[in-house]
Amino acid sequence: MSARIKYPKLVIVLLISFAWSICSHAQIPIHLNTVVQVPPDSADVARSSRHHFWRASAEVAGFNIGLWAFDRYIQNGDFAHISFNSIKENFKHGFIWDNDKLGTNTFLHPYNGSLYFNAARVNGFNFWQSELFAIAGSAMWELFMECEYPSTNDIIATPIGGAALGEVLYRASDAVLDDRLSGAERFEREAAAFILSPMRGINRLITGDAWKVRPTRGRLFGTPSFAVRLSMGYKMLEYQNHFNNIHQGMAMQLDAEYGDRFEVKSTKPYDYFNIKAQFQIIKTQPFLSQIELKGRLLAREIFDNYRSQGSIGLYQHFDFYDSDTIDNIQKVPFKLGVPASVGAGFMFRDVERKKWVFDCFAHANIIGLGSILSDHYKTDERNYNWASGFSLKGGFNIVFDKNRFSLSLSHNFYRLFTWKGYRFGTDLRIINPKLLNVMGDVSVASLNMTELRLDFRVWEKLFATALLTNYVRSSHYRDYEYVRSSSASLALMLTYKL
Repeated sequence: MSARIKYPKLVIVLLISFAWSICSHAQIPIHLNTVVQVPPDSADVARSSRHHFWRASAEVAGFNIGLWAFDRYIQNGDFAHISFNSIKENFKHGFIWDNDKLGTNTFLHPYNGSLYFNAARVNGFNFWQSELFAIAGSAMWELFMECEYPSTNDIIATPIGGAALGEVLYRASDAVLDDRLSGAERFEREAAAFILSPMRGINRLITGDAWKVRPTRGRLFGTPSFAVRLSMGYKMLEYQNHFNNIHQGMAMQLDAEYGDRFEVKSTKPYDYFNIKAQFQIIKTQPFLSQIELKGRLLAREIFDNYRSQGSIGLYQHFDFYDSDTIDNIQKVPFKLGVPASVGAGFMFRDVERKKWVFDCFAHANIIGLGSILSDHYKTDERNYNWASGFSLKGGFNIVFDKNRFSLSLSHNFYRLFTWKGYRFGTDLRIINPKLLNVMGDVSVASLNMTELRLDFRVWEKLFATALLTNYVRSSHYRDYEYVRSSSASLALMLTYKL
């Protein structure tokens, strides 16, 4: 699947809508206190849980046909000139690894998958059932709607990453809705829900729910607990200690937490999740620089006593880190996309002391599909290797003096293996990239990301923030020399905690 939307514009709209949707039900975003959750009304649950198979299927197919028509007749894309012969060739040839950009393959395609997913979600299907619709929608596109060979990475990333993004956006849109209202406020809420979950918005227009006034809110999840913090300020970055070539600019970060990480009575997927998204305006650098998403699929309490709490669970992970060349050096520090990952997670919280509170977490994950920067594979729009492997994540938070000052330290380690490569000596400049069915360079690569964050309250909910992040990438190639690169960034921001 080729790029359809410029993702910087898309993430700006989603960011504004997401923050607006949850700011009215906030908890302290350092994971200590939560607002009292209000359960959903039984009438809303019954109405939202009715299955509408044919409507969901029609919305999935209709989205694909509409997107194809836009690509074919508005953009006149070569890939959209499909025919019965192209469909026959797709089935005959089978799947290959494609060469689209990192942002296209590991963000935009999962976002498209979230639309398939939510077409089912808004028509009464649960998380797992909706994933089947996402798989079907992706398969329909890959096999029928393009005259390029179907993509191996897309058929994995689109439905799996789509479920992660889709459930987050579905729950965010649910928090916006209030069917008791009318007039301007009702219109604003419906518009925000439409932006967050377009399939939900379309569905509400089709059924008339967008203007029906009811005695209940119309929410499947009631009033959940939220934590949000918005940070904005100055950021500088450097590559391998080249301090004479520091890049500077603006940075913005959104951190959000949904639900209570220590509430394990419910085992519904994504009753708890947290997400971090970082944006920047720096010369030569991508606008969207980072997304980290962890969604809990199920959990079990290990202990809960007067001294501490602990739980273990199964979590889905979605990660995206992007950077570009630094002037005068012409080296890309790192790139990483992990749209398909799942693993075990442990969370611990100590009892609240007189002056401080401590909590920590650890995750061990299997990466079914990931991607990491390559120093040699530069073909078409791709400069990264497809891979599989594992990741280890851990960190802690300490809050002092009733939220006056907090310190957070986290570390993410990714180990990725690329095994299907091209023959050494192949000239990638002249070979047809559409026929080059490889994951990239045969290699074993690692990325370490360490982040230290300090927040100091300056006035009520306003905090001064220092964020220091270090990236270290190492790649062992079968056919090339070992490469190690490092980069660091420092952001000084003001943070508003909702």
